[in-house]
Amino acid sequence: MEGELARLTGALYEFGLLKRYRRTGWLVAGVRDPESIADHSFRTAIIASVIAAMEGGDPERAAFMGLFHDTQETRVTDIPYVAKRYLKAAPNERITADQMRGLPSPVADVVCGAIAEYEEKSSLEARCARDADKLECLIQAVEYRDQGHQNVQPWIDSSLAALQTASAKRLADEVLHSNPLAWVAEVLNGDPES
Repeated sequence: MEGELARLTGALYEFGLLKRYRRTGWLVAGVRDPESIADHSFRTAIIASVIAAMEGGDPERAAFMGLFHDTQETRVTDIPYVAKRYLKAAPNERITADQMRGLPSPVADVVCGAIAEYEEKSSLEARCARDADKLECLIQAVEYRDQGHQNVQPWIDSSLAALQTASAKRLADEVLHSNPLAWVAEVLNGDPES
C-alpha cells in the first residue's frame, strides 16, 4: 500500500502540470497567454454536467469524464491540430493506463474506465462529455474573439461541426448569439431580492 500511495501522490503532482501547460492551438490563433489545459478541463466538466442534465443523463458521470478527458496531455502535451497531421500520439486509453499503473486499483479502475467510456463514446454521458469539450472550445473562441483575436473562426466552425447532442447544439447557437459579459449587466441591473 505504501508504494501505491507514493505513486498516487506522484500522479497528483503530474496532473498538477495541467495547470501550467497551455492549450497550444490558441497560440496558433495569436493568443499570447492562452488558457491552461486545467482551465479548459474545469469548464468542460461543468458543461458536461449541464448537457447531461439537459439530455436526461447522469451529470456527475459526464462531469467526471470531462474532468479527466485531457489528463493524458501531461505525457504528450496539447498537440495542436496542425501538428496531428505529422505526429501520431499513443491512444488516450494507453496513456491513461500508464498513468494509473501501480496506483490503488479503485482509483485506477474508475479513471481507466471513464477514459475508455469517453473514447468509445459508449454512453450518453460520454457523448455529453465529448460535446462539452467542443462546446467549451467554442465558448473560449468566442471569448477570445471578443477580446480582439481575429483568427478564431476555424475553432468555432470545427467545434460546431463536432457537436452531436441536441442540447449542445442549442447551447452553441445561444453562445454564438450572446455577449460573453451579458450576465454581468443582468446581475448588476437585477433585483437582489428576486
